[in-house]
Amino acid sequence: MTSNIIKQFSQQLATYLCERYMAPISYLNIYRAHNEFQIIKSVQRSLRKGKYVLRVTDKGGVFHIGHSKDYEQKVEAYRQKTGAYVELENNPLRIIFENVEGTRLISIVSSMHTPTDDTSKFLDRLLRPLFDKHVRSTTIIDGVDLIRRLETYVPNGHWKPTTYFCTFDITDLYTLLPQEESLNVLTEFLLEHGYQKVKNVPIDAIRKLARLVITENVFTYEKKFYRQVVGGAMGSASTLTLANIFMWKWEKQLVLHQIASNEI
Repeated sequence: MTSNIIKQFSQQLATYLCERYMAPISYLNIYRAHNEFQIIKSVQRSLRKGKYVLRVTDKGGVFHIGHSKDYEQKVEAYRQKTGAYVELENNPLRIIFENVEGTRLISIVSSMHTPTDDTSKFLDRLLRPLFDKHVRSTTIIDGVDLIRRLETYVPNGHWKPTTYFCTFDITDLYTLLPQEESLNVLTEFLLEHGYQKVKNVPIDAIRKLARLVITENVFTYEKKFYRQVVGGAMGSASTLTLANIFMWKWEKQLVLHQIASNEI
């Protein structure tokens, strides 16, 4: 707290807050605020009539207000592209979220209070520490961790004018995770790191529990029941760990190449 950069940042923050919240408001800003208030009141009336839908975003802690028809179109587009969900009456509900008016939605199937919820949490407590232990050297957790990696990377002479930072994302990883293949990769991961049992739970039992969690995801939509037949529920505790282990298999060759060339 005594460093100059912290003092400088604190002063800039205090100045910004003072200008933003304590400075006199112009008539123009008052006019804008009035118009925004009227828009909010109009949207509230529309929400009460069922014309608009209010949704909490997955990340960022904000809300999104959209026309109910837009959400219906997103679900319809979801149905057209993948076969992740099947209606229990054998009618397919296929789901993929496209950009509608610049807003991207993702499928989150809640597993709270479901029959597999406790099993999923148990598997996550069992497997996540193993993944964190064995893949930690090739995993960057957050921005601070990246900075610490760079602090050892730069002095070794690896930082060059030709160095590139690359990022990419896998679309709908959880939703499209191949179920049987992910179970095979889970078994391979445990065997490769020398586990026949994890806390006295045999690998075969772990696999059976994981299959139960990933295949028995049932939910309702528009008064119909659906079962997920591809991927795992994003709201299930062990889905993240299973997806990470699946990616461990995919990135093994890339990691070997990076290590051989002294890259992060």
